[in-house]
Amino acid sequence: MRSGLAMVLIMVGIIGSPLAAAEPRSPAYLAPKKAIAAPQGFYGLCKTYTWACATSRVSVVSGTAVLKLADSINRSVNLRTRQISDRVQYRQDEVWALPTKRGGDCEDLVLLKKMRLINAGVPASSLLIATVLDLRGGRHAVLVLRTDAGDMVLDSLKNRIKHWIDTDYTFLKLQNPRHPQTWDAIFAGGRLQIAPPTIIAMR
Repeated sequence: MRSGLAMVLIMVGIIGSPLAAAEPRSPAYLAPKKAIAAPQGFYGLCKTYTWACATSRVSVVSGTAVLKLADSINRSVNLRTRQISDRVQYRQDEVWALPTKRGGDCEDLVLLKKMRLINAGVPASSLLIATVLDLRGGRHAVLVLRTDAGDMVLDSLKNRIKHWIDTDYTFLKLQNPRHPQTWDAIFAGGRLQIAPPTIIAMR
């Protein structure tokens, strides 16, 4: 059964735009290169959080209301969740889980944002986890919201949602929207504009 907010989203035209209908920027969307292994911490996540790998008939959303909703959730999670590394919290690396009372790292904040947006009625297939290299070459995770204006990025390091091109990140991997338990290699943006993909350390 759809939530009341989900019905509102449909009524105002947020949900239902096909991927090929609008590509106002070039390239508007992160294009998969080939199938690739999932990030280390992702294994087993689909059993723990079934919504993290859920699919929907709609894979692209449209309208300003959904961006306002995403902006609100992105800012709320960033401001209210203390960022703490897996090494400090769990004494091991690469634990993907919802934030605890102590907080969470970038992957944990991504999961919380994805869960909240799905609960608010945003189609699961339009919400994809991506791994990137940040501006200093560090490994990082973000949430991609697939819209008719292109792929927009919700980031734990920034409160403002940006088009993926404008982040200057090097996008490495992305959940497959049709089969979110699998991942695709992206190899786009950021450092790949000045360095060949072969030197990029994959996660």
